[in-house]
Amino acid sequence: MPDTDPTIDKIRAAFVKSKLSLIELGRRMGYESDDAAKKSAWQFLNKTNDPRLSMIRKFAKAVGVSAKSLIVD
Repeated sequence: MPDTDPTIDKIRAAFVKSKLSLIELGRRMGYESDDAAKKSAWQFLNKTNDPRLSMIRKFAKAVGVSAKSLIVD
């Protein structure tokens, strides 16, 4: 498995800790249909190795943590 950015590793850990489903996460991140919510959340967690700050902020709000707590310098 290729090395990932430590920030996405923290994001993935926060998702597991949140106990949200992919649909719930996607809905909280602003996607309206269940299909779009699930697909977008899955892609963010599994296909992103260098997430944009705007997505980190949406994710952090969705799981109830600060964006700053997820970003690793």
